[in-house]
Amino acid sequence: MNRPPPADTKLLLCVWHPFTLWRPPANVAAQIRRRWPEMNVVHLPTYDHIEDELPDTDILVGFSLRPNQFSLARKLKWIHATAAGVGQLMFPALRSSGVIVTNARGIHSIPMAEHILGMLIALARHFPAALRYQLQRHWAQQEIWDLPLRPRELHGQVLLLIGFGAIGREIARRVRSLGMKIWTVTRTGQADPSLADRAFSASHLDEALSQADFVVLAAPETPETHHLLDARRLALLKPTSFLINVARGTLIDEPALVAALQRRSFAGAALDVAEDEPLPPDSPLWSLDNVFITPHISAVSEFLWDRQTELLLENLDRWFSGRELLNQVDLTRGY
Repeated sequence: MNRPPPADTKLLLCVWHPFTLWRPPANVAAQIRRRWPEMNVVHLPTYDHIEDELPDTDILVGFSLRPNQFSLARKLKWIHATAAGVGQLMFPALRSSGVIVTNARGIHSIPMAEHILGMLIALARHFPAALRYQLQRHWAQQEIWDLPLRPRELHGQVLLLIGFGAIGREIARRVRSLGMKIWTVTRTGQADPSLADRAFSASHLDEALSQADFVVLAAPETPETHHLLDARRLALLKPTSFLINVARGTLIDEPALVAALQRRSFAGAALDVAEDEPLPPDSPLWSLDNVFITPHISAVSEFLWDRQTELLLENLDRWFSGRELLNQVDLTRGY
């Protein structure tokens, strides 16, 4: 693919999201301009004028692009997504176009691993129950000990990581010191043996689910992972096991999840994502005492845009020097 020099390149930075952290600060564009002053760098803080800017754009840095907008971008050569998930870009016209797509894979792995570690400890030690009693001003030592599932140690427990990319590996590094047994499910059934004690292929997911104490969903959103955990698979979880989802809400059949939690067929869930976000106020998940909800904040970090900008500048260096880009998305797999 022809990669014109910076002087002949237009880069469009356009991301808007209701959550302010996902919007790039002005200094992202400023750092690009300082590095390549001859390049035409346009930063749109909203999508209002994106159709006007797309026709002569060579590089798009953003979160999403609709098919009708993509049809206007006749010069587009590369899209850098500021999210790790790129399902919103995987429409047929883009997949067949030859446009390169890169993503922010790895940017969120440290805060997400720390968030998951917090969820593991909170579930094992019944922190949500303790908080509910705190709000009642009640010293509930006996009540918490008498729960059907008592506070437990993480040491010796089986942690199953469904997905072993940057996030899964970062989790494994952190929980290794806790003495947990680390299992993982990957597409190939292969994993770094220094991080995982046992690896299963996707075809053996059922076997792994039925033996795990804690299950963490950290897989990409693809057609193959849509409702990966349906009613049948949720029924495989042990009565004492916990489920954690920090990937995408679509990986779980949410009505089946609600039904399983209401029946207490497994111990409980910690959810950072939902099928519809924000989670609707009338969702039964809000009122279940075996559910711990965080509002899609596992990737939140004060260092987010430092890491985003570092990755983008490195990839722009590679682009203009004709080298392979980091985090290139396999358009056939969608991640």
